[in-house]
Amino acid sequence: LEFVLGVSMLFNAWIKQTSWLLFPLMIFFTLLTLVDALWEPVPDCGCFGDAIKLTNWETFYKNVVLIIFTAIIFFGRKRFRPPYRRGYAFTVILLSVTGFIWFSMYNLNHLPVLDFREWKVGNDMDPEGGGQAKIYLLFRNTETGEEAEYLSPDYPWQDSVWMSKWEFVDQRIDDSEVIRTHELIIEDTLGEDYTANFINNPDYQFIVVAENLHKADREAFRQVNELHRGLARDGYSMIILTSSLPETAAAFRKEAGVDSHLEFFFGDDTVLKSMVRANPGLMLLKDGVVLAKWHYNDFPDYEEIRKNYLTH
Repeated sequence: LEFVLGVSMLFNAWIKQTSWLLFPLMIFFTLLTLVDALWEPVPDCGCFGDAIKLTNWETFYKNVVLIIFTAIIFFGRKRFRPPYRRGYAFTVILLSVTGFIWFSMYNLNHLPVLDFREWKVGNDMDPEGGGQAKIYLLFRNTETGEEAEYLSPDYPWQDSVWMSKWEFVDQRIDDSEVIRTHELIIEDTLGEDYTANFINNPDYQFIVVAENLHKADREAFRQVNELHRGLARDGYSMIILTSSLPETAAAFRKEAGVDSHLEFFFGDDTVLKSMVRANPGLMLLKDGVVLAKWHYNDFPDYEEIRKNYLTH
């Protein structure tokens, strides 16, 4: 509704009619965002998804600005004159509705055309994605008892005279500037952390993300099996990452006929949903960088992957 009303405003189609919907709608949302800003029942309205993050007050101020222009349109609606073409307004609205539905269905049945999430193609998902931890060394003067702290390695360790008078006492690590790019933790059935093993794999790493095995597309795992056999033959790693319980994974292996050598690992469901919006979806990483992602409707075969991605 909001999208179609916006198109109507932009293309001057049925302004008089749509303004009666748009103005009350903006009043409602402006009051709603004011309540949200004052009492914060939710931390983020999600107006623009992951594309643009606004605080609750920023969302309210944005609506205040928009409602001013909406009021101008509403009270001046009789002055708008659409183009004198038969069926112009109807055609604009029909195309906007049809286009919106088609685009939505396309993005649901394939990966989103635009990906604003942290795991988008091209991002470096190294757990330590930026910045460096600083190591501070504490020394004490053996003669005076004076203590001094130095940022490693910026202390006079090559000065033999200085080293003869100062002794090492302690060290501390400051990692406040380290940027951690994701919250994913990959564990096996025993709770062992394998995150670095797979995310930082210097070779090509394939991850089948099946957030909920109960709802996962069974047919897609036939393609997963075929792809895994080709990858295993050439020495490449593939795992299945899910938030389902280990016993669910064991039952699913039998039910879907998943290869016995294809291992299941486990992670948080919210994080897995942010990785790839498909159940299952396929990701290709190399040395922490996301090289490609696929929806299960678009899974490639091994030869296609080998030709287009597995360069040496």
